[in-house]
Amino acid sequence: MSTEDAPDRLAEPLTKVLGTRSSKPLEKLGLRTTGDLLRHYPRRYGDPGRLTDLAGPAIGEHVTVIAQVARATVRSMRNRQGALLQAVVTDGTHELSLTFFGKHPRALAPHEQRLVPGTMGMFTGVVSAYQGTRQLTHPDYKLIGVDVDDEDSAIVEASRPIPIYPASASTPSWKIQSSVRTVLDPLQPAEVPDPVPAEVRTERRLPGRLEALRDVHEPFDERQWRRGQHRLRYEEAFVLQSALAQRRARAMAHEATARPLLPADPQADRPTHRPSLLADFDAGLPFTLTSGQREVGEEISAELAQPRPMQRLLQGEVGSGKTVVALRAMLQVVDAGGQAALLAPTEVLAAQHARTLRALLGPLADGGLLGGAEHGTRVALLTGSLGAAARKEALLDAASGAAGIVVGTHALLGEHVQFADLGLVVVDEQHRFGVEQRDALRAKARTSPHLLVMTATPIPRTVAMTVFGDLETSTLTEIPAGRAGITTHVVPADKPAWMDRTWARVREEVDAGHRAYVVCPRIHPDDPDATSRPARAADPEFDEVPEFLELEETSERAPLRAVLEVAEELASNPRLSGLAIGVLHGQMAPADKERMMADFAAGTVQVLVSTTVIEVGVDVPEATVMVVYDSERFGLSQLHQLRGRVGRGSAPGLCLLVSTAAPGTPAAVRVETLAATTDGFELAAVDLSLRSEGDVLGAAQSGRTSSLRLLRVVKDATLIEQARADAAQVVGTDPELADHPALRAAIAEALDPEREEFLERA
Repeated sequence: MSTEDAPDRLAEPLTKVLGTRSSKPLEKLGLRTTGDLLRHYPRRYGDPGRLTDLAGPAIGEHVTVIAQVARATVRSMRNRQGALLQAVVTDGTHELSLTFFGKHPRALAPHEQRLVPGTMGMFTGVVSAYQGTRQLTHPDYKLIGVDVDDEDSAIVEASRPIPIYPASASTPSWKIQSSVRTVLDPLQPAEVPDPVPAEVRTERRLPGRLEALRDVHEPFDERQWRRGQHRLRYEEAFVLQSALAQRRARAMAHEATARPLLPADPQADRPTHRPSLLADFDAGLPFTLTSGQREVGEEISAELAQPRPMQRLLQGEVGSGKTVVALRAMLQVVDAGGQAALLAPTEVLAAQHARTLRALLGPLADGGLLGGAEHGTRVALLTGSLGAAARKEALLDAASGAAGIVVGTHALLGEHVQFADLGLVVVDEQHRFGVEQRDALRAKARTSPHLLVMTATPIPRTVAMTVFGDLETSTLTEIPAGRAGITTHVVPADKPAWMDRTWARVREEVDAGHRAYVVCPRIHPDDPDATSRPARAADPEFDEVPEFLELEETSERAPLRAVLEVAEELASNPRLSGLAIGVLHGQMAPADKERMMADFAAGTVQVLVSTTVIEVGVDVPEATVMVVYDSERFGLSQLHQLRGRVGRGSAPGLCLLVSTAAPGTPAAVRVETLAATTDGFELAAVDLSLRSEGDVLGAAQSGRTSSLRLLRVVKDATLIEQARADAAQVVGTDPELADHPALRAAIAEALDPEREEFLERA
C-alpha cells in the first residue's frame, strides 16, 4: 500500500481506538484523536536511577515524582472508624508522605504489600500539608520494574527513561503512557503521513515521522528521545515556514501599481510636470536623517517602484524615527499619483499621527488651502467620533484624492470610505488588527496596495522570521541626534522617603518647563476585577488592560493603583501644589481624550495621570519624567514602550518605576533589568524568554493555544533558519504543494482559520 493510498490513522477518534472509557479522561486534556495523543509529548524524562528532588514540590502543586519507598505502616484511626496507611518516600535526603484511608486495615493491604521499602516508583497527586508535613493523599502510583507482565520486561523497563507527560489528577502520566503505546505500537509508516518531504529528511539526516514519535514516546536511552525531539521540532518549524513561504509567494503573485520615485531635479522630465513633495519635504527637514533611516528609505523606495506589492515590516528602537521613514514612503506614493492610508489602533494615536504628519509637512499638508503649498496635499483624519460635517469633509477628501494621506482607526474600514487611488497601506501597531480588517482596507484599492507594517516593539531576528516571516524586515537601531537619553530608577513603593523624592523630582521637572506622565494599570479604585486578572475588552478604544505577564501567581496581592485614585492623591500632595493635573483613559469620550492630549501638549495640563493608552506613538517632546505605578506587573517590552514617551526632545528623560516586588523575585528582576539597559532588542529577548510560545506567536490574544509543542522560537534560531530555507525551496518549486499532500494537510491542521490569525499580522 502506498503512502497516498493508506488511511491517515492520526485522524482517528480515540473513542474508536481506545474505547469510550479510556478516551474520556484524555478528552479532558484536549486529546480527541490519535494525532492529538501522539503530539502530547512528554514534558520531561525520568531516570530510574535518579530520584526527584523532594524539596522542590510546593503546597497545592500537582506533581509526578520518582522516589524510593522508605517505609509503610497501617494503623487504625484513633478518633473515628477506619484505617490509615502512611507511607514515606525519599530522594535520599528529603521525604514526602503518602496517605491512604480505608474502612478497615484489610482494605489497605494491597497498598501495603506493594509499597515495600526499597521499591522505586512514580507517585502523582496534589501536594498538601498536615501538621507541618507535606503529603500526597491517595496518590496514583506505578512501581518501576514491578508493574509489568514478566521478569524480562521488568529488567528492560527499570533501565529505560521514563516519559513524564503533562497530566491531571484524574489522568496520571503512566496512564497517558499506556494509551500512547496502545495507539503507537501497531502503526505502520504508510499510516502516518510525513509533512517533511523525503529529500529534505535526507538532506537534514532526519528520521521519518513514525520513527520520531517512537523515539520520544518509547525511548531506550537519552540519545533516542533527543533525536526524536529534534526531528519533531524541525517539523513544527518546517510546517510553519512553509505556510509563510506560501503567503509570500501569493502576495508576490498579485499585481500592484508601481509608484516610482520622482526625480528631485525640477528640470528633469516628469510625466506630471509638478514639483516633488518628497524632495521639498527632505529639503525642509530641520534635522538630518540617520544613516539607518536613509538606508531603509532606499529599500522601501525601490520596492514601491515595482509592479508587485511591497510587503515590509519596519521595526525599530523607541524613538528611532519610524514615522519619518513611513511619511517619506507615503510622499513617494502621493508624488506618483496615489494615496496612502495610515491605520492606527486607537483614536488617541490616530489623532496624534495626524497632528505629527501635519506638523512635519507644514504648508505641504495644506494643498488647495490659503497659505498652503501650491503643489501640496492634505492629511485627512477619519475616526468614529468625528462630527457629521468633519466626517463628510474627510470622506470627500479621501474619495476625491485631495487628501493624499488618510489617517484613521477602524473607521477607515467602513463601507462608505472610498479612495481615489489607494497605493500604500501603513499599519501601525499591527497586533491590534486581524485578517478581516486588513483585507477590508486592501479591497478599497484597484490593484493590491503596497504594505508597510510598523511595530514599535523591537523583535529579535529569529522571532521576526517566525511571526512575520511573510514580510521583509527593515530595522532602525540608531536614535536621531539631539536626544539626551533616559535614566531609569526603581522606587520601592513601601519607602515613604523614596516616594517623597519621586514627587519632588516631578515638581523640579515641571518647574523647569517640562511635563510629567503618571501611569496606572487601572481606572477605578473600586474595580475589584482589576486586582486579579483583567481581560481585554473587545472595544478597540478600551486600552486599559496592560499586557500582564502574570509570571507569579500569589494568593494575596495589594490592589493595583488606579488613575482616578492617584489623580486625587496628587492634587492634595504638597509637593505638587498649584500644578494642573489631568487624567486620560480609554473610557473617556474621544473628544475629551483629544482635548486632554492637546492640553498636555500645550502645557495647560502639566501632570497627566493615565492608563497605558499613552503606551505607543504619543509624542510630547516637553514630557521628560514618567512615574509608573505597579511597574512589576507589566511586561518588559510594554514598560520599554511606556518609557519611550519621555526624553523625546532635547532634555534628558527620567523614568521612575514604583514597585512592590520583593527583592530577588522574578518580578523584581524584570524591573531591575529595565533600569539597567535602554536597548530594546536586548529587553525584547529577555521578555520573550520569559513568555510562552503562545504569547510569542500571538495565540494568547485569540484565546487559542499555540500549535507549537516543542519548537522554541527564541532558542531554536539555527533550526528555524534551516527550515525557512528548505521551505522556500519546496514552495518555490511547488507553490500550491500539489505534490506534497501531507505538508498541505499539516498546514491546514496547524493553522486553522482562528489560529492562522497570528500570521495575518499585516
